[in-house]
Amino acid sequence: MKDFFRNIGYSLLYALLFLLALLPLPILYIVSDVLYIIVYYVIKYRRKVVRENMQKVYPDMLQKERLSLERNFYKHFTDYMVETIKLLHISDKEMRRRMEFVDADVVDRYTTQGRSVMLLLGHYGNWEWIPSLTMWCAQPQGIQAGQIYRPLRNKWFDQFFIRLRGRFGTQCIAKNDTFRNLLKCKREGRVSLTGFIADQTPSPRNIHHWVDFLGRSTPVLTGFETIARKLDMAVVYIDVEVVKRGYYRATFRLLEDNPAACPEFDITNRYNAAMEQTIRRAPHAWLWTHKRWKWEHIR
Repeated sequence: MKDFFRNIGYSLLYALLFLLALLPLPILYIVSDVLYIIVYYVIKYRRKVVRENMQKVYPDMLQKERLSLERNFYKHFTDYMVETIKLLHISDKEMRRRMEFVDADVVDRYTTQGRSVMLLLGHYGNWEWIPSLTMWCAQPQGIQAGQIYRPLRNKWFDQFFIRLRGRFGTQCIAKNDTFRNLLKCKREGRVSLTGFIADQTPSPRNIHHWVDFLGRSTPVLTGFETIARKLDMAVVYIDVEVVKRGYYRATFRLLEDNPAACPEFDITNRYNAAMEQTIRRAPHAWLWTHKRWKWEHIR
């Protein structure tokens, strides 16, 4: 009986989200303005974490400036929420107008020659819109376009986000299946184009490297570099910019086309340097709610 009522609740939630997605984005941004008040002032969602992170990164910034940055982050965060819901009902034409990809030929140069490509990005701008890059890149026959994701504990929300992220034909690959999946693809002679969001915090047992990131000593993920080396994948960074509300530009920047020849952690260092540059340019559009420096004490 408990599962029955839970399923009814999820069905009603999905119906509500679907109806919201039918609204044009200008109306959804009015919804976002209301959500901002609820999330920031009423719920105070992770406000302590955001405040601590910004204090660590910008210790010399005036308090009123940090508060302004904090509020701008939450305004962008609620925009991200409604933009993600809009994926349930957005046309290819509108997505191409709002999500621009620059220098896609960097990727095409490798995939059309039968070479797999690793795309590195962060929780910046609206990362849920990045899979629309399939409309901008060449699609050689048999290519596997995918994205690595961390499965959610709640099965309903997990399936919901898999559906959203597959909107443009990309495959969601669970984090623990990444190497196995891409190795299988390579052995079958297929080309893969795979996105890795690599600005997350590793678990203590998976900390193998630290970098200076945003002025803090930071443990970083390194598994993507290991995979790139073993599978000889060209590595490309996606540099995202917020053009204006609801409009983004993502530029493909080649990081490395011969990863096996690079010193250990070199690609990891370059990715984090590029990610920092993206954040410094417009810090409000980064996901500050992560507990990014929770393992500083164990170094």
